[in-house]
Amino acid sequence: MNAQPPNYDDLRILYADGTYEKLVKSADKYCNNDKTKGDPNAHLWLAKGLYKISITGSQDEAFKNAYKDAIGAVGKCIKLDKSGSVQAENAEFFDEFRNSMVEIISNELANPKKASSWVLKYYKIAPNSIGAKYLEGACKYMDADKGGANTAWKDADAKLSKVTDFESWSQAEKDLLRMGVMMTADCYVKGRQVEKAKTLLGKVAQWFEGNEDFKAKYDEIVN
Repeated sequence: MNAQPPNYDDLRILYADGTYEKLVKSADKYCNNDKTKGDPNAHLWLAKGLYKISITGSQDEAFKNAYKDAIGAVGKCIKLDKSGSVQAENAEFFDEFRNSMVEIISNELANPKKASSWVLKYYKIAPNSIGAKYLEGACKYMDADKGGANTAWKDADAKLSKVTDFESWSQAEKDLLRMGVMMTADCYVKGRQVEKAKTLLGKVAQWFEGNEDFKAKYDEIVN
């Protein structure tokens, strides 16, 4: 149980045993130790433990914000993982975590302020997300911040024009882009900029032609 990093065998055992609170407390020590705080693996184990606690629940008040704390740990891990090797080796966890955040954002879209706060949190784990940028713009528009909306959309448009590897994107990023483009198109229609809505939907139509929600939105606005 006293294995030295970078193996973190002690953390692996705690995770395998399902003792997530102990895992988080042990991982947190590594994350604050001068010798290991720069190791993305330490923050990965912290994130994994916090995420599991957010699912299974805890009576300990220290873990009442486990999910939000997990976002911070995932973000720190990604930031420190310069080569991307830790994310590659743990792709299943990162995909699951991103998908869980996208689901939360999707469930909050009826409330622009709440959705916007989750979009901003998503940037911690995907700072260059194009879909999140479109959603940020849509949320700002619905919250009567048209200037902020246009700034976000302009940024998103510029990034979208450079995309050449869409098929390699994670499912979370694909879902966010679809949601963001659809909501942005709705905002354009509300602002009597129907041509802009049509143009935007046309830019991504080839990627989402098999999605029923997108197809319905495309038919509603374009056809």
